[in-house]
Amino acid sequence: MDLDLTDEQRLIQETARDFVDNEVVPRARDNDRAARFDRELASRLGDMGYLGAPVAEQYGGRGLDYLSYGLIVEEVGRGDSSARTVVSVQTSLVCGSIERWGSEEQKRRWLPRLCSGEALGCFALTEPDAGSDPSAIRTRAELAGGVWRINGQKMWISLGNFAEVALVFAQTDPEKRHRGIACFLVPTATEGFSSQEIHGKLGLRASDTASLAFDGIEVPEDALLGEVGDGFKIAMTALDSGRYSVAAGCVGICEGCVQASTKYATERRQFGVPIASFQLVQEMIAEMVVRRDAARLLVRRAGILKDEGRPNTAETSIAKLYATESAVECANLAIQVHGGSGYVDDYPVERYLRDARVTTLYEGTSQIQKLIIGREATGVNAMTPPRADA
Repeated sequence: MDLDLTDEQRLIQETARDFVDNEVVPRARDNDRAARFDRELASRLGDMGYLGAPVAEQYGGRGLDYLSYGLIVEEVGRGDSSARTVVSVQTSLVCGSIERWGSEEQKRRWLPRLCSGEALGCFALTEPDAGSDPSAIRTRAELAGGVWRINGQKMWISLGNFAEVALVFAQTDPEKRHRGIACFLVPTATEGFSSQEIHGKLGLRASDTASLAFDGIEVPEDALLGEVGDGFKIAMTALDSGRYSVAAGCVGICEGCVQASTKYATERRQFGVPIASFQLVQEMIAEMVVRRDAARLLVRRAGILKDEGRPNTAETSIAKLYATESAVECANLAIQVHGGSGYVDDYPVERYLRDARVTTLYEGTSQIQKLIIGREATGVNAMTPPRADA
């Protein structure tokens, strides 16, 4: 497995780094303080081609490989995880699902506008009573007279208040469990579709998060993405891609923690010397460096496997588990290095900690990732509860 970057990949990385330093970082603190979703920044991400990097050029994407996509997401994650969320949701969950499962008409209708940032999309899977177990969703879809009628609600949906189209997952036959789930492309202007902003989040304050409600919304048969019963497969393949982008973004958090901490430690003086000369400060920085490098290599391995078309579910879960937990640990250590200064937002490290915490929860908790890894290792699916009469 060749872990070296090509000249083109290095150029993509350097371009993304410059963009983040000039466009993302200067906005991050103010957007976070105001809990403001920056729609203008989302458009700029689209202008750069970062909202559809792996999508084929014929549909408005850049046709980049997954490794290059990961490099972009890492840089955006270093600057601001709220901006990274836009990239991850739009690219991995929405555009990726439409490109893989959509009809030609669906692709041409939605992908160019989504990739450019002209329109935003959301991935409406999670519900108040269905998180780690998506097969338990209660949103219902019924077909009558050539029209699908959808009723239900969703929770924790990124970009839900600003999206122009929603990928809505609904159950068509409860007795079939996951085999009855379907996915629909629903314009959010559809009558009966409503959204409400979720306030009071610990982190990702500049990222839009919504609860959605569907009150008898009606969509035509051609709104179906794939076939009836494909919904669960669509969700799982999207989450494989989404976990990769979350992991890459968390490598960016780790990198940001290392950069901020080394700069602070070499400038801050105590007892007449820079605190970087203290052994225990170096120990904390060394721990961050090791975690950053290990996470980066795990993400890179997952990206290479995706580019080669090889199975990578377990490797992607390993990357997601390690990178997200490492981001939390690195941010915690970075605050310790900064001391009291790290507890206020004059430095980015306190935001890194708040933003990193949710990455161990969404797109599969750390515990779910461990069960996926354990299933791969043992061949036993521990996510299926044993029957009471077994």
